[in-house]
Amino acid sequence: MRLLRGLYAITPDQPAHQRPLADLVAETLAGGARIIQYRNKGADRNRRHAEATAVLKLCRQAGALLIVNDDLELAVSIAADGIHLGRGDADPRQVRARLGADAIVGISCYNLFARAREAQDIGANYAAFGRFFPSGTKPDAVPASPELLRRARRELRLPLVAIGGITPENGGPLIGAGADMLAVVNGVFAAADVRAAAQAFTELFAKETLIQ
Repeated sequence: MRLLRGLYAITPDQPAHQRPLADLVAETLAGGARIIQYRNKGADRNRRHAEATAVLKLCRQAGALLIVNDDLELAVSIAADGIHLGRGDADPRQVRARLGADAIVGISCYNLFARAREAQDIGANYAAFGRFFPSGTKPDAVPASPELLRRARRELRLPLVAIGGITPENGGPLIGAGADMLAVVNGVFAAADVRAAAQAFTELFAKETLIQ
């Protein structure tokens, strides 16, 4: 299993820029993103397959990981690196059986420590907490606190993802609290300069490593 650390960029349903998604992902990877999650709830299957295939090719060229959001058939068909599951999605154990032992299975845990412990017990590869700040993508998401990350770092062995309204200005303390990855949608893909935004997030991890 490759190291799960760094900027975890999640593609938007409708990019703010009137440009192909692949171009925006290429700039995100050039800025240092290590994980891309392909997420598009509104597109039809043909478009989703075409976009995810193009993004996978870019990830392979950059040595980054591609995670598919809640679409097991798509993840299988393009041989993605893994899948991300939320509440009400497929059973992680069934997904693992289908994707194999080497696949990455990530679980949304919101602000629920018990859910993260369960995710670890059933073999998930990371737990995602949040939202940590007001989020334009999911404005009604439940809030989480940095203390949740600190507890998870003390008591769990899973890599941890922080998500929700994260910017280069507020992301550093979340890494300091225990986040291995910062998951970002608009903070990268809606930025005027996508590559520079991704690079700003990437630099946070180098700074926190030096501090630690």
